[in-house]
Amino acid sequence: MADLEVKSIQGKVVGKQALPKSIAEAAPLMSVLHRAVVAEEANTRQGTQSALTRSEVRGGGRKPYKQKKTGNARQGTIRAPHYAHGGMAFAVKPRDYEKKINRKERRGAILGALHAQITAENVITVDQLVFAEAKTKHAVEFLKAFGLDTVRRVLIILPTYDEATYRCFRNLPNVVVRTAPAAKGDETKTVAFSTRDILIAHKVVIAQDALTRIEEVWSK
Repeated sequence: MADLEVKSIQGKVVGKQALPKSIAEAAPLMSVLHRAVVAEEANTRQGTQSALTRSEVRGGGRKPYKQKKTGNARQGTIRAPHYAHGGMAFAVKPRDYEKKINRKERRGAILGALHAQITAENVITVDQLVFAEAKTKHAVEFLKAFGLDTVRRVLIILPTYDEATYRCFRNLPNVVVRTAPAAKGDETKTVAFSTRDILIAHKVVIAQDALTRIEEVWSK
């Protein structure tokens, strides 16, 4: 796979970046991508939904009418599921939706998704992404310089968390800012990106140092 063009924050080509070996050799297997995305979405569910069964609904203790000679079907309570204000049949209760996926498979899915986006020429590499002030206008100018102002979903990956950069983009509904993974024992704040973040993005903007950080942390 060819080297990546590295551009300045103004959109001009300033050099080239060799594609990290871990990304170049990653195979975007559909089965692995599917398991990773399903696990990511399942693990974000709170699982706190709860509905009342017929035994938990208030009222309905008295038989509504006698068993026979009314011309109606036999009923024992007005809190049965087929009555208005009755309990729910097979009511949902709090549960844990967590799905486990091993670390190697999860990383393989993320690297494979990056590989696929690079192959599709949807990845833009910048030398650095730092703004002097935390103002949205700087982010808008940046997006216009790269022709991203009309793109529906843009994923930006920074090497480390930067409050000013995050605040520049947070008011733009089509942009999501994430950070590269941190090394074990590193207490630096991170906002990790996922397989789904990469797959649903129409364009991915990644800082040059973020590529280096991904290779350093995930190649071990």
